[in-house]
Amino acid sequence: MLFGEHGQFLTRLEKQTGTRLMSRGNILLIAGEDESAQAARAAILALWDRVKAGMPVGPGEVDAAARLAISADVQTSGNALAQLSDPRAGLKTKRRTITPRSGTQARYLEALAESELVFGLGPAGTGKTYLAVAQAVSLLMQGSIERIILSRPAVEAGERLGFLPGDMKEKVDPYLRPLYDALHDMLPGDQVTKRLETGVIEVAPLAFMRGRTLAHAFVILDEAQNTTPMQMKMFLTRLGEGSRMVVTGDVTQIDLPTGQKSGLREALTILRGVEGVSFVEFTDQDVVRHPLVGRIVRAYDAADRAREGA
Repeated sequence: MLFGEHGQFLTRLEKQTGTRLMSRGNILLIAGEDESAQAARAAILALWDRVKAGMPVGPGEVDAAARLAISADVQTSGNALAQLSDPRAGLKTKRRTITPRSGTQARYLEALAESELVFGLGPAGTGKTYLAVAQAVSLLMQGSIERIILSRPAVEAGERLGFLPGDMKEKVDPYLRPLYDALHDMLPGDQVTKRLETGVIEVAPLAFMRGRTLAHAFVILDEAQNTTPMQMKMFLTRLGEGSRMVVTGDVTQIDLPTGQKSGLREALTILRGVEGVSFVEFTDQDVVRHPLVGRIVRAYDAADRAREGA
């Protein structure tokens, strides 16, 4: 359970920590530079605690343990590493318990719990939207909020989709599919359907937010880099009594027409230092999808820096 079938988890840890891991029965030998060996040891012990607690261990948990163990942010990552193996920690949803898989994710979860408005910024695959939806579902189950509202600007990502048939819901659903996917990962399908039908969970394009006041709700705006300044101001001023807002986006992935200013980029400048607003910035080191995604993000970032320096 700890080493994985044919030692596959040990192989993953070796690649991420730069060590050699050799098992002899119930004895594990760790060879490498002191700092790397200590990181591998910390990851192994956290995963062993997870096994002893009866919690599942898979490739995602192994990658998370390694990422947290080698993080430079020792205190935050240490706390997150402890949460990884604590069945009482993390966000509880109907289908799973979500724990942070990087130091930045741990800070993000703290911000989601403490601040009324949180900006989650960074590349794809870092868990910005997923963790925000998890926090919303957890608060809904606790009765701390009455509804969840998920929104995205309906902007085509460099493509022309043309005329979409069907009613309004069928027209906008393709843009909102990632939000539905996150919901289904945390709630049984029949409960998602029921809550959507009753309005307890609402998934709507950003244009539908105008003129509303959103009280006692958890409101998430995804792909916010594709909002205009006017749309962003409109959205942020919908915040009502007993509500929380999360805005997620990546300012390097703007799909607005050339020359159109991003509302997210402007908000980051205007709202810095405003009381009650938190900013959490992810990097390629926080990518928690397939390890190749992190390498792809770093390659594109390097290419962008090379073009800017040319």
